[in-house]
Amino acid sequence: MAEKLCAVKGMNDILPPASSHWEWLEDKLRSLVQGYGYRNLRTPIVEPTALFIRGLGEVTDIVEKEMYSFEDRLNGEHLTLRPENTAGVVRAAIEHSLTYDGGKRLYYMGPMFRHERPQRGRYRQFHQFGAEALGYAGPDIDAELIIMACDLWRTLGLTGIELEINSLGQATERQQHRKALIDYLEGHIDLLDEDARRRLHSNPLRILDTKNPAMQELVEGAPRLMDHLGAESLAHFERLRALLDAHGVGYRINPRLVRGMDYYNLSVFEFVTRQLGSQGTVCAGGRYDGLFAQIGAKTVPAVGWAMGMERVLELLNEQSLLPRQLAPDAYAVVPDAAHLPKVMPVLRILRQCGVGVQMHAAGAEGQGSMKSQFKKADASGARYALIFGADELAQGRVSVKTLRQPDGSGTPMQILLSLEEVPEWANRLKT
Repeated sequence: MAEKLCAVKGMNDILPPASSHWEWLEDKLRSLVQGYGYRNLRTPIVEPTALFIRGLGEVTDIVEKEMYSFEDRLNGEHLTLRPENTAGVVRAAIEHSLTYDGGKRLYYMGPMFRHERPQRGRYRQFHQFGAEALGYAGPDIDAELIIMACDLWRTLGLTGIELEINSLGQATERQQHRKALIDYLEGHIDLLDEDARRRLHSNPLRILDTKNPAMQELVEGAPRLMDHLGAESLAHFERLRALLDAHGVGYRINPRLVRGMDYYNLSVFEFVTRQLGSQGTVCAGGRYDGLFAQIGAKTVPAVGWAMGMERVLELLNEQSLLPRQLAPDAYAVVPDAAHLPKVMPVLRILRQCGVGVQMHAAGAEGQGSMKSQFKKADASGARYALIFGADELAQGRVSVKTLRQPDGSGTPMQILLSLEEVPEWANRLKT
C-alpha cells in the first residue's frame, strides 16, 4: 500500500467553510484600498535569490535562516520562494519602468514562504496583503497608508489594535548610531546572548529587537537612534505625527522599533495586539527610499505595509467578527431525476438573474427521498427551498418554501410561482 501523502508541515489547506472567510476578507481589503486609488500588481512566487540577498540584507534572519532557496536543475539559476513581496514589487517596477510617468499606488495579495517553526499565527506558507506607494517622498503618503490600515480595522470592527511608530532616519545617521551602539554593547559583552554576539558587528540594530527577556534591561539602556537624527529626518517624523494627530489616530513612539529588513529608512510602524500571544504584529511597514538603488536602479522614494492574513482572521475569530457561513439563496429539491431536463434551465435563468441556487444531485444511494433532500436544503444555509415536484411541474410552477428569515424569526411560508415568469420573481429571492 502506498504511503499516505500529506501537506508539507506548516503549509495548510484552507477548506470550506473557512475559505469563505478568506474570500470575505479579501473582498473587504480590495474594496478599501481601491477606494484610495491603489491598483493590483501580481508578481511571481519564485524570484532570483539575489533579489532578496541584495534587497533584504545578507545578515537578516530571513536570508540567513528562513528562505526556501534552490538551484534550478535545468539551467543552474539560484531561485527562492518569495519570503516577502516588497522586493518583488520594486523589481517589477524597475523591470517595467512603472514610475517613469509619476508615482504609483499598488497592492498585492498572495502566499509567502519562510522556513520557521510552525505555531499559532506563524506558518511556513503564509499569506500577506500589502500596499505600496512608489515615487512619493513626503510624510503625507506615510500617513495615508497608516490611516488606510486604521480604516480597515474600523471596517472589520476589530478592537484592541495599537499603533507603534518610530523613525530610522537616513543611512548616515544610522551609521553614527551604529558606532555608538557597538561601543555600548562591547562594554556589556558578557550580557549578550549567542545571537547578539553574532550580530554585534554585522547588524547590531537587530539586537534591539531581541525577544530574550534576559537582555531587555540592557536594550533599554542602549543609545537611541532618535538622538542621532538630523533636522530633515526629525522634520519628516514630526510632520507624520502632525498628520496622524489631525486624523485622531492614536499611536505610541517605540524607539526600539527597527523592523526585520535592512531596506527601511525614516518612518517605520507596526499595528500590534495582545490577543494573539507572541505573534502580536498584524500589520507592519515603513519607508524604504533606498531599495530601488539596492536592487540596481535610480533612487525612488517608496513606502508600504504588509498585513498577515492568517493573523487578522485569527483576531476576527477571537472577537467573534467572522461572518456566518456563506450560503446559496435557494436549494432546488428535485424528487425525480427524470425532471432535471426541465429543472436545470430554470436554475440557470435564476443564476443569470443573480440568484445563487444549489441543486440537489443524486448521491451513491440515488436521488434520495424528499425528507433527506429537505435536510440537505436546511444544512446548506439557503433561505428558500425550490420544490420541483411532479404536481408543480405539471402546472408549470415551482413551490417556493421559506426555510429561514434573515433574522431567524417568522413563520415559514410556501407559495407557487410560474416557471414562465422566472426573471420577474427572481429578484424577490434576493431581497
